[in-house]
Amino acid sequence: MKTAMFCLGLLALPLTSHAIDAGPASAQQQETEGWLQLQGRNKVASPKMQTATPTERELTMQRWLKSYQHEIPQFFDQEQGGKVDSGSGGGG
Repeated sequence: MKTAMFCLGLLALPLTSHAIDAGPASAQQQETEGWLQLQGRNKVASPKMQTATPTERELTMQRWLKSYQHEIPQFFDQEQGGKVDSGSGGGG
């Protein structure tokens, strides 16, 4: 009986996610969402065409190609880079 109730509880779990309101909750999230919508709709694009010079394009291409010279490691050693202060204020 307990197993059946547990299984029913697990099956009902995804239904609880529908109770969360859609959209941003804080003022900062709302502002960010507004900017993203403006960009996606292309309503406030600059009238000035933005171009890159041939030199800028070449330097960009060289930088992109250079990024492939480093091998991607199988895993990242978290201790290798030292410690990072998360700014949370807690000790540790």
